[in-house]
Amino acid sequence: MQSASPKGGKESVIVVMGVCGAGKSRLALNLSDRLGVGMVEADDFHTLENKQKMAKGEALTDADRMPWLDAVAMAALLQLYCTGGAVVACSSLKRTYRDRLRNSLPGCSFVHLDGSRALIADRLINRQDHFAGETLLDSQLAILEPLDDDETGFTLQISRPVDQLVDGALEGLRRIAPPQTTVAN
Repeated sequence: MQSASPKGGKESVIVVMGVCGAGKSRLALNLSDRLGVGMVEADDFHTLENKQKMAKGEALTDADRMPWLDAVAMAALLQLYCTGGAVVACSSLKRTYRDRLRNSLPGCSFVHLDGSRALIADRLINRQDHFAGETLLDSQLAILEPLDDDETGFTLQISRPVDQLVDGALEGLRRIAPPQTTVAN
């Protein structure tokens, strides 16, 4: 990946988005390893109050999310500066949330992980030690706004094994990359 230094060149931030349980963290970690750039786990930037709210099955409001999105964007900028790029695992469910990230991270691309409610619910039931559980799934699906045609990004179906998702993400990133940017294998 030719990317990024704050001193020049093409900066690259990839946001892996989707509802809880879609596999954002796993794909983001694998992509960051393959690309040799930093990874940002957006869940690490939720306030204690937000985590407690979600643990009770309460959906976050836009007001809850905006400062969190700003903190995530700052962390991505730090990774961009330190490693020349960043892969961010962040739900980014609404267009307004993605716009907020884009305002801080111009040129970022989105990889939307999508799958059936049944598959995601099964993953959430089996997930341990995480504040976001199955009780949040329906509220997240209700507010999810898939990528619009004018947004840089693409959708991957999560029913595939993670190695195939990584390969699919890299291929998708190559297709949407500007000519002066290359995405490594």
